[in-house]
Amino acid sequence: MTAFSAAPAELPDAAPSSDSPDSPDNAAPVESPADPKTFVRTAFDLGDVVLRPWTRADAESEAVLDALVTAAADPMVALWNPIRATDRDAARTWVEARDDGWEKGTAASFAILDATDGAVLGSATLRWADRADGLAMIGYLLLPAARGRGIVTRAVTAITDWGFDTADVRRVEIAHAVGNAASCGVADRCGYLFEGVLRESYRFGDGEYHDEHLHARLAKDPRL
Repeated sequence: MTAFSAAPAELPDAAPSSDSPDSPDNAAPVESPADPKTFVRTAFDLGDVVLRPWTRADAESEAVLDALVTAAADPMVALWNPIRATDRDAARTWVEARDDGWEKGTAASFAILDATDGAVLGSATLRWADRADGLAMIGYLLLPAARGRGIVTRAVTAITDWGFDTADVRRVEIAHAVGNAASCGVADRCGYLFEGVLRESYRFGDGEYHDEHLHARLAKDPRL
């Protein structure tokens, strides 16, 4: 992933699943939900980029849809994090699924946008693996032109800390193909400790099962 994550880096539909953390002060204030394990739509200002929830309005933007089609065609995304956005119709369905995740409370999917012109740079998703147990997974993808700026590292750190602070997340995992060295670097920089190898645990874009590295952070771990 060159700024991507993991085995399902951006968490394809129904699949399991990267220089400084965003402070809680940068998140828009929201009303506390009745269920503490709830993802509440929130936006983050990271300076040069903005994270905000995907919405159905994005599904009507040709610029957004074209950016997703471009991402899906990138060789690194196609290999490590294939997304169903081969054309505008497929990209529209993909965006709507991200919005559905918020509505159903199963996932918090953020568009990563350029703060200056609002261009789509990527996406990041925190989703429940076991909501009752407070176990979540995070995945992400970035368009080629946006890589090398630490964007995924900052986004993952911000979303992870937000999940701990606002949704009662206990543990967040990142799983990535062993061959995906860039994603391993993201996990390390975000404070996700390496916990072992999952053998042939996920089928990637090449149709082959790959071993994965498992990394995780706990809510009680030191903040970066």
